Amino acid sequence: MTNPQSGYKKGWEKGVNLMKTADSYNLSVLSPSFKKRLAQEGVTLRQTPQQFIGAYSARLVADVTNDGTRMLWWRYNQPEGIKHQVARASLGDKLAKEMGPVKTGLAFTAALAPSLALTGSYDITNIGEQFRPEGFAQRYAEPGSEDRRESSQPGLELFERLFLQRSGGPLKYETAKAEIPSLTPERYGNYMRTYYQDPGVLGVLKATPENLQGYPEARLLGFPITIPSVTAAAGGIAGMAAGARIGGPKGRARKTVASALAGSLAGALTGNVVNEMIATANRPKLPTIGEYSQGMQ
Repeated sequence: MTNPQSGYKKGWEKGVNLMKTADSYNLSVLSPSFKKRLAQEGVTLRQTPQQFIGAYSARLVADVTNDGTRMLWWRYNQPEGIKHQVARASLGDKLAKEMGPVKTGLAFTAALAPSLALTGSYDITNIGEQFRPEGFAQRYAEPGSEDRRESSQPGLELFERLFLQRSGGPLKYETAKAEIPSLTPERYGNYMRTYYQDPGVLGVLKATPENLQGYPEARLLGFPITIPSVTAAAGGIAGMAAGARIGGPKGRARKTVASALAGSLAGALTGNVVNEMIATANRPKLPTIGEYSQGMQ
């Protein structure tokens, strides 16, 4: 009787090896060519189910960490797709093939995950509301509801936010103010004009010095970009490229992931410092108690 664990491991290894030789730019778990090539290797769901599941487990990990399926949607019309293209180019085809899609995907995740978390498109701490960012409504809030922070379609909400990176529009001022105490009517009004009325550059890119939280923000085709998200991606990609070229093949993947994560976190820290400096400069300068008292005399 075949050992299920042995069959699963064998299938995993076959899946990894197949992905090393082809599909380097199409790692979607939905790709029919992967299933076809598995069948040519004698791996099918009916005849070798353990190997089939093992191979597709490797494929799924490669898909998620390399954003294989999402890349079919993103390509060059979404910030995350552009980041992945830059990351792949910085690593190079030779090193990516040597490391394999699973280890390469883990390196991409280490380099780019902090950047994605800092775009403002979702709040990773707000699990109960499908990662809804502060100040923004749910896309599937009940029509006509007074409080649009609750979703009537949590499954669709989660899919659109994490897979398509779509968020609902800004909440009304009173509700947004409850979540962002520093929000002022002036900042809210300026942001709403930018969000809804500013056509931007060729209708593609627009920017504002203050979003609802008071920080600079740009939007590419509606997708948010912040300074920390850019610096985190830059640091992560630079760290990944440097780590991949340190030493020989032995331990390369581990060094690449560690260097990518270190670079990404350093970039995020730098971006947050710059963000705070700009936000502080943008805030209105209120008189001190002494200055206020002198003015009253």
